[in-house]
Amino acid sequence: MTLSLNLTQAAAKRIAHLSSFENASYFRVRVDGGGCSGFQYKFDFDNEKQIDDIEISAHGVTVLIDDMSQEFLQNAELDYVEELLGSFFKVSNPNATASCGCGTSFSV
Repeated sequence: MTLSLNLTQAAAKRIAHLSSFENASYFRVRVDGGGCSGFQYKFDFDNEKQIDDIEISAHGVTVLIDDMSQEFLQNAELDYVEELLGSFFKVSNPNATASCGCGTSFSV
């Protein structure tokens, strides 16, 4: 399976900015079990690429997705949103059948 995760320019710009403080080569997007809807997104910085990682390079940054998370993120979009109540990374995921009110967990 070829992963198709779209990375917006706003997300890439924020990742690049934060990477300079984290001294990290990669931004990792992961799906873990948990949250109020069954699955939740996790975002971390990393300097090591694992053998089963999919590497996505766009707008000057590199995002890693682990093997287990790939199926959940197919055709999703990672964006960075700035709103009145705060700013955050947002995943728009066509695979999610439901999500919680806070938008950090989902079900399939």
